Order: sequence, then C-alpha cells, then structure tokens
Amino acid sequence: MIRVIVTGAAGRMGGRVLALAKEAGDFRIVGATERPGHSAIGQDVGEVAGIGAVGVKVADGLARIIAGAEVVIDFTAPEASVDHLRVASQAGVPIVVGTTGLTKEHLAEARRLAAHMACVISPNMSVGVNVLFKVLREVARTLGDDYDVEIIEAHHHFKKDAPSGTALRMAQVVAEALGRDLEQVGVYGRKGIVGERPKAQIGVHTVRAGDIVGEHTVLFGGMGERIEIGHRAHSRDNFARGALRAARFVAQAPKGLYDMADVLGLK
Repeated sequence: MIRVIVTGAAGRMGGRVLALAKEAGDFRIVGATERPGHSAIGQDVGEVAGIGAVGVKVADGLARIIAGAEVVIDFTAPEASVDHLRVASQAGVPIVVGTTGLTKEHLAEARRLAAHMACVISPNMSVGVNVLFKVLREVARTLGDDYDVEIIEAHHHFKKDAPSGTALRMAQVVAEALGRDLEQVGVYGRKGIVGERPKAQIGVHTVRAGDIVGEHTVLFGGMGERIEIGHRAHSRDNFARGALRAARFVAQAPKGLYDMADVLGLK
C-alpha cells in the first residue's frame, strides 16, 4: 500500500483524487491538507470528499503531517504548490504536482528541490493529452512551415489561469518541433487591425464558460486544407487517474524532476 497525502483535499480535483485512491486498492490515505482558515480543516477528509469516513482529518499544513507518507499529490495553486515542493524536498518525500499556472521561476526552483526527492510535474495529468503531445510533435515536424498553427482551449469559468498550462505546453511542443522560440512567435488572442498573420506565428486562444472540464484543439491550416487535432475531457477522473499513475511511478523513482512522458514511457 502506498501511503499518500492529498493537498487541496476539498477542491474539485482533490476530491476526485481521494475518491479514486480509495477505490484503487493500492493506496492508503494517511493525510490531507487545505489552506489555513478553510472550513474543511479538522473534518474527516473522506466526509469532505463525499467518500465516507477514512479516519484522517484535514490539516492546515503539510509540514506537520508529511512524516510517514510515501507520496504527496498536489492540486492547489502555484504559490501553495511551491511551498509543498519545499516541504517535500526537505522531508525527502516524492511528490506529484498537477497545479497549472507555474512560472519559469517556479519550475526552476522545482528543479533545484528535486535534487532531494523524486517529483513529477505536469500541466495535464491526462494520459490521452500526454500521448497527444507526442503526436503533435511528429505532425508539426512533418507539416513544417507551410501550415499556420492555432490553438484553442476551453475550460469552466472557475479556472483562474489563462491560457491553460496544457495549451501553453502544446504551443511549446509545436514551437520546438518547428525550431521556433515561443517567446518570439506566440500570440495570445487578437484584436483590432493586426495586419497579415506572420508565417511563423503560433496563436493561442482562451474560452471560459460554464462547467467545461477541458477542451483543446490544435489547428494546422494550410492552403486548401486544414488538420484539427483535439482532446475533450469528459470528467476530472481522467486527470485524477493520471495523477495516481504518476504517484505509483514517483514513489519508486530515483530523485529528480519528471513529467508525464517519463511516467508513460514516451521518451
């Protein structure tokens, strides 16, 4: 049994990770956290997640409960995730981070901290999306510079960051495959008289509406045809299952920073 702590336990993703961890049979929930002042603190985490009592109360900090855990699964917010990475690094406990919106500075710190524990960070834990990253790289290389690239992502209106981490990763994958610098060619929405579209440009566009779980479409537009490659998430369970798969991997991995391509053997 893998002893797991789930941070952000009262959140939409935290609840599904807890539910599927309980169902899986090879995880034992030994801890859970929420931000200080949250109403869930002190309650049984199973009751909070709607899966029945599990005998574990929600704590207001990771440091006080991490001893004895074999892996931490984190779906919170960027600054909270970095704090959890620091705690996990100090304790030498592997961690899986599915939080989106992490900056280059956050990732650079994560890389330093991963010298002391195994860590998986991915903007999207879906197995399907991570297979799609590999497909996009091959498609972009094959089509080359003759096709315009536009990425459209849609999520629920509660999502705080834009564009999604997944859309940004898709743009980065395509840019790398085409030998372009995304910092130079990326454009995020258009308005007004913007002139003719530069050939090397990669467009990324955001939709926020209702309860959309997550949709991503990459459009390769050529003269006389276009190719659209997309992924639609029907529920959060595919992200939670991916996180558990990552947790199984990282619990046995050497120290270092990994992503879902490592977990899935796609490299």
